Amino acid sequence: MLYLHDVWVNWFEGEENGYSVCHFHEWRKEDAIELLDQVPLLYITETLYNYIENDMHDLPKALLDSIYKRAYTRKGQKRSVVEYACIVTDGNDILAFDTIGYSIPIRKSRLIPRQEQLVFDMIANTKAQSFKFVESDYQKEYHMLSMSPELIFGLTRKERQLKQLLMIGLDQLKTTNNREELRYWLTEWDPKQYPAIRYMDEDTVWETLYNGVKEGWSPTHEELCMKLIRGQPFLEKMWEAEIGPEHDTSNQK
Repeated sequence: MLYLHDVWVNWFEGEENGYSVCHFHEWRKEDAIELLDQVPLLYITETLYNYIENDMHDLPKALLDSIYKRAYTRKGQKRSVVEYACIVTDGNDILAFDTIGYSIPIRKSRLIPRQEQLVFDMIANTKAQSFKFVESDYQKEYHMLSMSPELIFGLTRKERQLKQLLMIGLDQLKTTNNREELRYWLTEWDPKQYPAIRYMDEDTVWETLYNGVKEGWSPTHEELCMKLIRGQPFLEKMWEAEIGPEHDTSNQK
């Protein structure tokens, strides 16, 4: 068993997709950085790595058994055992995870560049393990609240977070499926289409709106997001976390 020591991690909890687990250059000073005193390192197959990085399903029992209580955290002079935590790599990418006692990777983190290089050095003369993971049993599915990477790549951490927030707002619209409300928001997004919007049914309005906003990110996306979540305290808090209280949605006209 390979181990790394004194590993800095920045846990992103409940993130299904790897693109939401920020690399070191996107870490923020307000993030809760932790120190792992010791953590196992596993060199695994690409299919198993993708399964861990881009989903939240049960991990292979053989993998969990191999890392059980082999990781430790340190806070000051206190050293605490972690039930199931380790660093995994497929030889190209690297991810740390902690199941917090469950069998799925609840918390995920990237490593700092120096420790990433150390991982690659340590696995140089070893072989990848599959832990009996069968790729044919697994199929990744994307949807509005778990967007395909092509719709996310190239965006900054702030833009990714706001786009997720926009998708939550759009999902609420779709669930309500009110024709006049859908027409209103499509007009907000693309006023030039107003003459045609008046004659669209719910499905056409929805498809036009979603297909219009799903690609990329722009000030127009941000403005739509701000207006769409106004009056919803939980979503407004998420907005303020990215934009700041000086851009409180309640103060916008």
